[in-house]
Amino acid sequence: MPQTQYTARTLPQVVAESAAAYGSRVAITDGDVQLTYAELDTARIRSARAFLAAGLEKGERIAIWAPNIYQWIIAAIGAQSVGGVLVPLNTRYKGVEAAYILRSSGAKMLFTVGEFLGARYPEMLADQVLPELQQIVSLSGEAVNCQSWEAFLASGEAIPAEEVERRASALTPEDTLDILFTSGTTGNPKGVVTCHGQNIRTFETWSATVGLRSEDNYLIINPFFHSFGYKAGWLAAIIRGAHILPVLNFDLDAVLVQIARDNISMIPGPPTIYQSLLAHPRRNEYDLSSLRLAVTGAAPVPVELVRQMREVLGFEVVVTAYGLTESCGVVSICRADDSAERISHTSGCAMDGTEIQCVDAAGQPVAPGVDGEIWTRGFNVMQHYFNNPEATAEALSDDGWLKTGDIGVMDEDGYVRITGRMKEMFIVGGFNCYPAEIENILCDMPGVARAAVIGVPDERMGEVARAFVVRAADANPDEADVIGWARDHMANYKVPRSVVFLEELPMNAGGKVDKAELAKRSPGA
Repeated sequence: MPQTQYTARTLPQVVAESAAAYGSRVAITDGDVQLTYAELDTARIRSARAFLAAGLEKGERIAIWAPNIYQWIIAAIGAQSVGGVLVPLNTRYKGVEAAYILRSSGAKMLFTVGEFLGARYPEMLADQVLPELQQIVSLSGEAVNCQSWEAFLASGEAIPAEEVERRASALTPEDTLDILFTSGTTGNPKGVVTCHGQNIRTFETWSATVGLRSEDNYLIINPFFHSFGYKAGWLAAIIRGAHILPVLNFDLDAVLVQIARDNISMIPGPPTIYQSLLAHPRRNEYDLSSLRLAVTGAAPVPVELVRQMREVLGFEVVVTAYGLTESCGVVSICRADDSAERISHTSGCAMDGTEIQCVDAAGQPVAPGVDGEIWTRGFNVMQHYFNNPEATAEALSDDGWLKTGDIGVMDEDGYVRITGRMKEMFIVGGFNCYPAEIENILCDMPGVARAAVIGVPDERMGEVARAFVVRAADANPDEADVIGWARDHMANYKVPRSVVFLEELPMNAGGKVDKAELAKRSPGA
């Protein structure tokens, strides 16, 4: 989309536009609750009135600590319509972790649930010091010292809808939409500040590139607290007028039933989602003919998996993408007509209107085919880290490039292959090793469904690779098989010296392998 032809918009404008364009079409189905786009816009305004009654001012933060439920969306768009800034919290957090984000963001209000998978979030905060938190609302279920969602909404009935419109009209595309905190794997989480206009443009571009349509029934398995479930999830669906079907807790059998029952056409997620569907022993008993679009990433995607997704599961379109919180969730995307090999071995090329380059340690571009740090520049790049100018200056160059910290190789066509994280790199006898590169190769081995690699100490070499492997269904490779195959397919210094077989790789909530947990599971750890 050329910049001269693009009109930046705010979130309340987008929701209102979708209501006007798709008014009677179903926007959300969550259990027994179903809302059309017109009803979603009405719910947005009602929620916004309640935020005004609570005294929420432009720029103040509200946090949501809850699983994928429709109230999550209504609370978010209600606050964002009157200038509130959304701060999502990971549902896997413990009280100390959630309290850190609440304090760091200065959140004024928290929206949560009484209980989810045995976790009682309000109780987990009982002994935490939260000086700026003024109100806790339970979106679903009862909890001590929490206002109910129904009571919260009722509190706004005295506020005229015109006041919501006035506040929404005063917003600009440059106003802050949200603050998403990074995973904190290399220290305390940092708050990534992004604005209305850049998020909307990013996911207009993303949804057009992957081919999301208004007639799609979009099963959102990825958690709403992550950009994959929030921005590439319900926000992209609203932009395109698609039907949102949130998944509270992933259950493979329930998903197979729902695909047939609700004519699900769009399922995004990490490769494990599709591998699980393929491996289900009774998959042929379910009607999966409605499946059309799959967007994956966050882990190596074997070529054979792409082929099976197309030929066995029946997806018309399978694409991979790459992004990070600091880029509104998207850096690069494959195109729908890319080959299975390109979809497997790359993460696509830059979104329209953005740039990618691979650079050396001095920040100078490297030639195609040469490893370098991936930098991106464009409308998708964050504004800054919240209250952290030092980290902001470290991440952003003077001329607007975001230094991702990821290592990759770009081909002549601009397609990027991720080979590792700078911070995950280990050195084997003087040679740099990037786990993602080894993982990608291992995932092409017959009998290997998933693989993850870490560096472990070695007296002679300094460090060597250790592979953690999930076997494919009906396959039984052993350690010698994996090491032997690796010797035939990669440089010797990259070959894992040991292999640990697992039923599943430990994953974080964003669908990425938890390398710290793997290190704990290593023999001798």
